[in-house]
Amino acid sequence: MNPNVLDTAQLMGDPSRLSMLMSLLGGRALPANDLARASSISPQTASAHLAKLVAGGLLVHERYGRHKYFRLANWEVAHALEALLAISPSKPVRSLRESDELKRMRHCRTCYDHLAGEVGVALTDRFVALGWLEASGQDYRIHAKGVERLKAWGADTDDDANKRRLYARQCLDWSERRHHLAGYLGAAITNRLFELKWIERVPQGRAILVTSEGMDGLHREFGLRLAK
Repeated sequence: MNPNVLDTAQLMGDPSRLSMLMSLLGGRALPANDLARASSISPQTASAHLAKLVAGGLLVHERYGRHKYFRLANWEVAHALEALLAISPSKPVRSLRESDELKRMRHCRTCYDHLAGEVGVALTDRFVALGWLEASGQDYRIHAKGVERLKAWGADTDDDANKRRLYARQCLDWSERRHHLAGYLGAAITNRLFELKWIERVPQGRAILVTSEGMDGLHREFGLRLAK
């Protein structure tokens, strides 16, 4: 196997294409017009860029009615984008709106299909402190009591976990500069948080709101107390 890194780097290196990829990092599928607006380019130009990203294996698309919706091809693409964010210098904040959005993003957001930011890292740290997770190379090893407790809470921990290549992965958090839980288990926990309405998506962007029920539930179930 001889990966063509240069082609992938060139795809990501275009400002408009990179903006589109970052817009999809929260895990949502978006139509071409939304991605064009997010990148400040025309729909025609966006269509050409999106075709290149699909051909390069970074995006996939699905058709709903008359519209195509685009999303990241897989978790590995999201991981590469998050790693780029972690090693990149910060951009200057030029407005109060940008400042508020950055604060919300730093507090809690989705990284593709799992939780990130202060809340994502704090929850991961709590699982480690409880003895449910243990760092192991680039992954986390989950212990039996962690599987039992999360399953009792309602998360789909998957009994066939040991056969999954990316079951409990360490993902470097760009804002916290520490690891949060990714992989199948990270997604399963995040899905359960949504099901319980402990977290909610905001209308725009990747920021996630922790509800009052979520504040209480995280403290009751896991002993995690978040600042209100």
